[in-house]
Amino acid sequence: MVSQILKETCPRPFLKWAGGKGRLIQQYKQYFPQGFNTYYEPFLGGGAVFFHLQPQKAVLTDINAELINTYRCVRDNVEELISLLEEHKKQHNADYYYDVRAWAGGTNLEQAARLIYLNKTCFNGLYRVNSQGKFNVPLGRYKNPGICHEDLLRSASEALSRAEIQQADFTQVLNHATSNDDFVFFDPPYYPISNTSYFTAYSRNSFHQKDQERLRDTCAELASRGVKVMVCNSDCEFIRKIYEEINFHIHSIKASRAINSNIKNRGLIYEVLITS
Repeated sequence: MVSQILKETCPRPFLKWAGGKGRLIQQYKQYFPQGFNTYYEPFLGGGAVFFHLQPQKAVLTDINAELINTYRCVRDNVEELISLLEEHKKQHNADYYYDVRAWAGGTNLEQAARLIYLNKTCFNGLYRVNSQGKFNVPLGRYKNPGICHEDLLRSASEALSRAEIQQADFTQVLNHATSNDDFVFFDPPYYPISNTSYFTAYSRNSFHQKDQERLRDTCAELASRGVKVMVCNSDCEFIRKIYEEINFHIHSIKASRAINSNIKNRGLIYEVLITS
């Protein structure tokens, strides 16, 4: 019973997110730096590594404005957010889901509650927008979706109280991380290795090969300053080559592919964890 209580209340991701790192942290542990002052995560997503490390000082950023607004609301106004989610929970059904999905506007808190509600009830927790930036994922098949986990949100709020949260392109980390007291963890959209793995556009901005190279260059600059850097990505020739060029260390990680339209294509795959 005690272990179950701890599991429910320890800070952990409050959003489902494609490519979330919760299941990989046990493999990552040996590569985390032993000590650092400030933690940076420029592709925040579900924030599994942040919640695992629980750093005393953190700068969390993402290009996705809706996501950043939601994190700020969890940090700053968690009780009001819980109240709004309870209302969504009471009204949830298929028609209501599509009405909420089509709705736009409202206060920051209303937008945050909408994102969490859709995230917990949509297909596979997948965040995807169309060319107009509108969320377009269909309703998932859940008998009892966990729309409002109050204790989880409160513990996340406590962990986030020590973090600075900003909307920013990943290169902005160069304006802040400057020494070996800093640790930067990059979890970018992965380089596609097949025609069915193009998870590169969870905001209006797609992430292409030139962006992977910009990320590599950002990592090289950070490492030249002594900053501790860790990057995860697809295990493929292109990714290995561009990081071998800057003498980073490449480690194979066994992962599980949970999102694929063809269930036969789900299962174990290999990714890479790259360290400076």
